[in-house]
Amino acid sequence: MVASKIPATVITGFLGAGKTTLIRHMLANAKGKRIALIINEFGDLGVDGDVLKGCGDEVCSEDDIVELTNGCICCTVADDFIPTMEKLLARKDRPDHIVIETSGLALPQPLVAAFNWPGIKTQVTVDGVVTVVDSAAVAAGRFAHDHDKLDAQRLADEGLDHESPLEELFEDQLTAADLIILNKADLVSAADLEGVRAGIAGHLSRKPIFVEARQGEVAPEVLLGLGIGTEDDIANRKSHHELHHADGHEHDHDEFESFVVSLGPVRDIAAFTDGLKTLIVAHDILRLKGFADINGKPMRMVLQAVGSRIDTHFDRPWAGGETRETRLVVIGLHDIDETAIRESLTALAV
Repeated sequence: MVASKIPATVITGFLGAGKTTLIRHMLANAKGKRIALIINEFGDLGVDGDVLKGCGDEVCSEDDIVELTNGCICCTVADDFIPTMEKLLARKDRPDHIVIETSGLALPQPLVAAFNWPGIKTQVTVDGVVTVVDSAAVAAGRFAHDHDKLDAQRLADEGLDHESPLEELFEDQLTAADLIILNKADLVSAADLEGVRAGIAGHLSRKPIFVEARQGEVAPEVLLGLGIGTEDDIANRKSHHELHHADGHEHDHDEFESFVVSLGPVRDIAAFTDGLKTLIVAHDILRLKGFADINGKPMRMVLQAVGSRIDTHFDRPWAGGETRETRLVVIGLHDIDETAIRESLTALAV
């Protein structure tokens, strides 16, 4: 690593793995290191950016947070990411470290390769790629690495009788990793966690570092300062996407769809979350997250759902003059029934 270069850490991971929670913990324990964040939110609602702007820590002011909401970062490198980096590097108060949170749908490889762009390569180096894994989801077989298991699932479920793009995305994020965080380790047994570790390691030609974590609690000293220079090793981390392009195909995310639902105040938290679990299962929603206005509560509630598992917490008081509302972004496959979901969510909030 060249000493004069600003180190940049790419944090990737599948939907709901806990990337934002990991970053919040990192900011709270940064010990004065000034960190700039670039956040690539999938969908129309920059939930993660809004959550992180509430960190209230001097190491990362609102001016240090940049959101890229124009689509998947791997598809908008030249039009979106490069200009953002150039503006960040042109600032007089340059950061000590840059952290990039990709969306759950982004491929890390094109992003890492972008650090070889003229004008960027001489000033920034990829300190490392960190992939966050939802250990509980993997242990349950939701994102299987074992082809035999995947074939068995396909036989049992007509929805899996084709090659899953979600599976490919997950594998590509692991292939790119220098550090793999086995997050939510407290939700699985020691034996299951070891099975997750062995399953992932067994399908990787490279040997990344593995770290176990609960609720994204990983010391900044572990996340930052890897000193890998990953942009120089990108040729050894080829993705399904790149192999697909070799056949002349274009990459898109048409298999995914997202939309934002705005609602009024929620009267009963327990009834609302129970209703969401039923809704998620009924419509096979991949991800649901956002904020809720709870009747009688002075603080905003953050809601994150992966499968039927829902986590909530109150992050900050509603600001004076701020519109109190419930806003949720829903992510699913292309045939998701948006009308039915909107109607069901509206009924749950009353």
